[in-house]
Amino acid sequence: MAILQNIVGAPSASGNNAIVSGRAGQLGDAIVSELHGRFYETNYRGAAYFGGHAAVAALSANTITLTATTTPILGVWNPTSNTSNLVILQASLNCFSSNLTSGAGPGAFVWALSLNNGAISTGSNPYNAKTLLQSGSNAKFFAGSTALTGLSNNLVIVAGANLPSPSGLTYTTLASTALLPSYVGREDFDGSLIVPPGGVLALLNTTSSTVFSAVGKLAWEEVPV
Repeated sequence: MAILQNIVGAPSASGNNAIVSGRAGQLGDAIVSELHGRFYETNYRGAAYFGGHAAVAALSANTITLTATTTPILGVWNPTSNTSNLVILQASLNCFSSNLTSGAGPGAFVWALSLNNGAISTGSNPYNAKTLLQSGSNAKFFAGSTALTGLSNNLVIVAGANLPSPSGLTYTTLASTALLPSYVGREDFDGSLIVPPGGVLALLNTTSSTVFSAVGKLAWEEVPV
C-alpha cells in the first residue's frame, strides 16, 4: 500500500505545471493555505447564484403564512423540471424598524419548506455570481412582497433561523430622539441544506408585524442531480 509522504519545512520555489510535495508539521500534520476565498472555485465555474432585495421590503401579515399567498422575506424555488440541486451556501438579513409608532416586532425568524411544486408562476431570475447577469439558472428567488402563487403544497416550518430578531413584543410610541438599531446577521449553510427539484425554501417571521422592514440575500450553488 502506498503511503502519502509530505515534507517538513518550506518547499523549493516552483512554477506552473510543476509537481511539489505537500507540506507537513513535525508531527505529520498537514499544512494547508488558502489561495482564494472558499467559494471562489464554485464561482469561477459559474455555478454560484444569489438573489436578494432590490429595495427595502416591509413585513406584513403574509410573511408569517404558509400558503400560496405567503410572501417570503427570502426564498427560492427549484422547479420540478430543473436538473440541478440548489445547495444553499449563505443567507443574510438586516431587519429594522420603519417607523416609531406602536406595533409588534417580527418574532423569531424561521425556515420553512415545501416539496413537489411545479407550477409556481412568480419569482425573479437569480444573479449568476460570476457574470452578475440574471441568466443561467432555472430557479426563481423571492424577496419581499412576491407571493408563492401556484404553490402546490403548503409550507412547513422546519427550523429556526440563525438570524437576529427585534423580538415579538409589542411596544408603544417611541420618542423622536430614540435610536433603534438594525438587527443584522448571516447564516452559513456551507452546503448543509439542499433544495431539490420541486422544493421551496422560505424565510419567514412568526409574529405579524407591519412596522419592521428587511433587506437580505440568499446564495446557493447549482449542482447537477
